[in-house]
Amino acid sequence: MRGLVRRLTAALSVSALFAMTGCAGFWVYPGTASSSTGTGSTTGDYVYVANSTSLSISGFAVGSTGTLSPVTGSPVSLGVAPEAMVVNHANSILFVASSSAIYAYSISSSGSLTALSSGGATGFSNIVSMDVSPDGQWLFVLDDNSSAPSLDEYSINSSTGALANPKVSLFASASPVSPQAVKVSPNGAYVFVALGTAGDMVFPLTTSTGALGTALPLTGSATVSDNALTVDPTSTYLYIARSSGTTGSVVAYSIGTGGALTLVNSYPAGDDPYSVGMNTTGTYLYVANLLDSTISISGYSVATNGGALTSLGTAYSGGSGVNGLAADKSGDYVLAINSGGSPGLSMYSYDSTTPGTLDPAASATTGTGTKAIAVTH
Repeated sequence: MRGLVRRLTAALSVSALFAMTGCAGFWVYPGTASSSTGTGSTTGDYVYVANSTSLSISGFAVGSTGTLSPVTGSPVSLGVAPEAMVVNHANSILFVASSSAIYAYSISSSGSLTALSSGGATGFSNIVSMDVSPDGQWLFVLDDNSSAPSLDEYSINSSTGALANPKVSLFASASPVSPQAVKVSPNGAYVFVALGTAGDMVFPLTTSTGALGTALPLTGSATVSDNALTVDPTSTYLYIARSSGTTGSVVAYSIGTGGALTLVNSYPAGDDPYSVGMNTTGTYLYVANLLDSTISISGYSVATNGGALTSLGTAYSGGSGVNGLAADKSGDYVLAINSGGSPGLSMYSYDSTTPGTLDPAASATTGTGTKAIAVTH
């Protein structure tokens, strides 16, 4: 698993990390919600799970009473192993990446998927993560090419899913990097990249043109791997999931002018934190611990002033292998996938008496080898 690789990655100096060339994949809702747990509608509320072993995509509709129902045509056979997925913010296109190519699927009003023959792109080496800018204009692709790992950017045709005008940022360094995750801030001002033991990079983004500014590094460590990240709904705080040996943590940073990061605080997580995200209003944060069968998901409250984390004091045990988290469109549920467990997809509701605590709500059988999760917004 990629989490094991993270622990073995060599140390990296991140000076002079990027060179620009001209050719050539958690949650926070980009809008607002009126409560800490969400009061949105479940109309158009869909979740998609990438199954890397069975080479398929499973799709489910989230019901208002906490149910999961397969969408028409699910699962969709791909013929290749999916590695990453993301839904555009218009909820009209699902981008699915194999290691070497990106495929585009239209999302119907019932959640079913139809391949867009003109969508996608090819020529990648090892795609590990994707994200779409909040305005829906730009797709960012993190390619873990062993000889030239890169952050690739494409303009999106919102009708056909076609990807064009590629821009490539190469991670130029004497030591290998280990790209893990890419995330665009909800306000569209920054692109954040987690690079394992190489730390992280922050790119200022001019979303009207797609131009990336000079990247700011957050220096890594040979013994600590930055595996995943997310940004709060106000784009004020960045949260990073880190692993070190058999221990893990989640770290909060404030985002300053130009994307400069200032440490807020750090809190322990489980073994090999792999995915991190927040509820729709940024009051609670959850971390999936890939190799921890006792603490599958760690939960935290987020200070309304300052963004600091405090443990919710509750450990969620779903067996080892939890490798993805997402919040549903309504904001009422947290969804988790398990790469080695059954069921492959679990859904939690928020406890009515203990704020932030998660209660099991529903589960669903997916294909085998769950690798990624994507939801409508």
